[in-house]
Amino acid sequence: MKIFCIGRNYVDHAKELGNEVPEEPVVFMKPKSALLQAHSPFYYPEFTNELHYECEFVIRISKNGKYIQPKHASNYYNAYSIGIDFTARDIQSQLKEKGLPWERAKAFDNSAVIGNLTDIKNGEDIKKLSFFLKKNGEIVQRATVGDMIFQVDEIVSHLSNYFSLNIGDFIFTGTPAGVGECVVGDKLEGFLENQKVLEVEIK
Repeated sequence: MKIFCIGRNYVDHAKELGNEVPEEPVVFMKPKSALLQAHSPFYYPEFTNELHYECEFVIRISKNGKYIQPKHASNYYNAYSIGIDFTARDIQSQLKEKGLPWERAKAFDNSAVIGNLTDIKNGEDIKKLSFFLKKNGEIVQRATVGDMIFQVDEIVSHLSNYFSLNIGDFIFTGTPAGVGECVVGDKLEGFLENQKVLEVEIK
């Protein structure tokens, strides 16, 4: 199982971090050990002093594929949810300044949280799906899937040009504006179409 992640896929988020709006998907990956297992606690990592939440729309790959055309991409995923890409922002900033990879800031153990999955209905237009994240009861991020710079089918096709997509892989499709810091005791709740599918408490 692989976890693919897309960075800077919402214009407002790219701008809030002072990044250029990309001309093609920005891709990074997390290992299997990054996935927080269901009903497991999330502990604040000892190596960071600036942990950020990033809420994202997530899809699950359901068919093995390579060199997938965008028009066929929807045949290769069958479920969605939302997730949290936890980021050690202080470490990421240090790595970016040196032109180094982001793995230490993005791919650490339990840095990927995925909510309850929903099967895609026949003919469903996932671009219309909305999602939001609450931190301690207040909405901090909100978006519609259609707001993304690169849509899901385009992302699936792009990734498949470089990597084989396999059944059970996940794709985090990027976070909208509103990312921010979280500390011990914070409660994060993720909602899809007003249905809560994810809950994490920082311990």
